[in-house]
Amino acid sequence: MGEALGRLEAVVHDRLAAGTVEASYVASLAAKGRGKIAQKFGEEAVETLIAAMSEDDPALIGEASDLIFHLTVLLAERGIAWADVAAEIDRRHGTSGHAEKASRS
Repeated sequence: MGEALGRLEAVVHDRLAAGTVEASYVASLAAKGRGKIAQKFGEEAVETLIAAMSEDDPALIGEASDLIFHLTVLLAERGIAWADVAAEIDRRHGTSGHAEKASRS
């Protein structure tokens, strides 16, 4: 999984840097701004939920892949790496979900 996310992150960064709107979906999405990227992520989240509730496993896998792709674009546009997300997951490891949620308030 880590290698796949690393490759995806590298491609997204390359496409953002190149900025070739005509040749790259990532660049064209980024050109529309963070709000559009977030909107696409939200749409994919809803589609993932629908697939989880009503479709078969391949459909859910496809929608989850789209969701992760759009999250990668959103993180990259913000300058956040998957390594940053992994560090936060590591920080939370061993803490109960209830305790972690309570610590946020």
